[in-house]
Amino acid sequence: MTLEECRRFYAKEIRFAASLRSEALIEAFATVPREKFLSPPPWVVSSSGLTSPDALQVQTSDPADLYHNVLVSIDPSRSLNNGLPAALGTWIEALDLRPGDRVFHFGSGVGYYTAIMAEVTGPEGSVVAAEIDPDLASRSMENLVAYPNVRVHSGDAASLDPGPCDAIFVNAGVTHPNPLWLDRLSEHGRLVLPLTTTMAPNVGRGAMMKVTRQDSSWQARLITPVAIYSSTSLRDTALEPQINQAFEDRRLFQIKSLRIDAHERQPTCVVHSENMCWSTE
Repeated sequence: MTLEECRRFYAKEIRFAASLRSEALIEAFATVPREKFLSPPPWVVSSSGLTSPDALQVQTSDPADLYHNVLVSIDPSRSLNNGLPAALGTWIEALDLRPGDRVFHFGSGVGYYTAIMAEVTGPEGSVVAAEIDPDLASRSMENLVAYPNVRVHSGDAASLDPGPCDAIFVNAGVTHPNPLWLDRLSEHGRLVLPLTTTMAPNVGRGAMMKVTRQDSSWQARLITPVAIYSSTSLRDTALEPQINQAFEDRRLFQIKSLRIDAHERQPTCVVHSENMCWSTE
């Protein structure tokens, strides 16, 4: 098989593994060259996610091996990887991206999934990406130079104003969304973020949530449970026990809305603070 044929087969694999319905997203997986976003070979390919001690790891110099639902190491010294395509595909699908959409990508890594989203939104759309790690940000800038509709910022995305957005994708665990993101979302705008509590150094567990702006309210729903690297900001230690308890008793997966109105804690409040509340209401 040629690499082009491998990418086509890979896109079909991710389509079924992630239950993708967006033809544009499937086509993006079939066309974006994953190997160009990684370090030079050999690559370390892993069969499973963060929490599996039984993950099969293989060293390879064949780019065809990258076109499966596998993790690819980008910094072995820090256990950083390129992300599992089926998981990222599921979360990106939840953004309901359309041509012309304005997207903010928090935690772009080496830019592979930024490119996937840029392909879906097309030349009439735009993607603002941010990566806090300066080395990864530099690599992301180089990798995305062929995309004039993408801008990459090096630094903490929590302090970045992305401008008006139709979709925001947060690829690092947080305890709460940045209020600025909510302000910047358009009507019917979509925010996908991992709401997590710490389970190990730099790693959290919780729920990947989708929040949709609907008139004056914020609808929310579970996409998938998640284990993911934690953001270095947007973490409130006071909220961690609430998220942990909600994870343990599964109420985290019953959230239906994000409330930003001031109110006393109620039985429907799952993770409650003075300014923001995840609710089953």
